Amino acid sequence: MRLTAPRVKPLQDNELNAEQQEIMKPLARNGRVFNIFRSMIHHPALFKSWLTFANYVLSKRSSISARDREIAILRIGWLCRAEYEWAQHVIIGKAAGITDEEVDRIAAGPDAPGWDAFDAAIVRTADELHKDKIVSDATWAKLSERYDEAQRMDLVFAVGQYNLVSMALNTFGVQLDPGLKGFKK
Repeated sequence: MRLTAPRVKPLQDNELNAEQQEIMKPLARNGRVFNIFRSMIHHPALFKSWLTFANYVLSKRSSISARDREIAILRIGWLCRAEYEWAQHVIIGKAAGITDEEVDRIAAGPDAPGWDAFDAAIVRTADELHKDKIVSDATWAKLSERYDEAQRMDLVFAVGQYNLVSMALNTFGVQLDPGLKGFKK
């Protein structure tokens, strides 16, 4: 973790006001609320607005497959050195069909041996957006072989959403939830 202690303290249930409690109710998973949500709840208006977009990116309403989305999210999380994001999305990615070998390849980048050309283009999309803030013509053309315009747009917005989240997580010092494994050391 970049920060060993939170800058934005995750609020516990007994510290939440009525508005915050209402927002948090649907976010509990197996009786637990993740640290990202406990940190973001400090700013209820921002949190509710952000959740709308975040839920779109993670939902079935997005036009790209869960597997493709998770490849992109994991790559931008890796590039941003957002250990919390990486740890959460390794779990989500594996549930979407990403293998341990692919997780390692995501960390290695788009030129790692073993990628097919399209999956490499997804990884490269995250790299290009991170470095250049634009997807190159060559990568766009490769994505166009399988993705329609809406899917290409959804991919760009997925990378952008998780770039933003990675910056927030790193800056706020959101610590790993119990049971999460961060980057391989």
